[in-house]
Amino acid sequence: MSVCLRYTSSREEAVEVLHDSFMKVFTKIHQYDPNQVFKRWFRRILINTAINHFKRQHKHYKTEKLDSAFHVKGNEEDAVAQLNYQEMIQVIQQLSPVYRTVFNLFVIEGYGHEEIAEKLGISEGASKSNLSRARAKLRELLTRNHEKGLAKYER
Repeated sequence: MSVCLRYTSSREEAVEVLHDSFMKVFTKIHQYDPNQVFKRWFRRILINTAINHFKRQHKHYKTEKLDSAFHVKGNEEDAVAQLNYQEMIQVIQQLSPVYRTVFNLFVIEGYGHEEIAEKLGISEGASKSNLSRARAKLRELLTRNHEKGLAKYER
């Protein structure tokens, strides 16, 4: 479920991706190689199902070109270190679907931009741009959440 939550914007959507993944596991169990780790095989199915879900919805999303990308440097504290896992998932879910998917594939799953571009049907430059914008948006969201938390304690 945690993998699905990172790729979707709501719990309901994550449950849908998880359900679809289980269906794939049950219908393709004959393709599983018992010499491999089941957890790794299942995780790959979860990620691919989330990507397929994204692609089905892709017509509603906007990707950015590399020329419009910008690099934002932050001078705020490391707000990530102050978050627990659930808070981080909630922040990632606030990203647009395109940014969220590219961020997850690059940062969490370790894919390169070439692989991401191929999987999502976008250019490598769009992948780089979307990652840059995702990081900037996350930085903004984390700073905003951090400031709200500080304001709450100052009252």
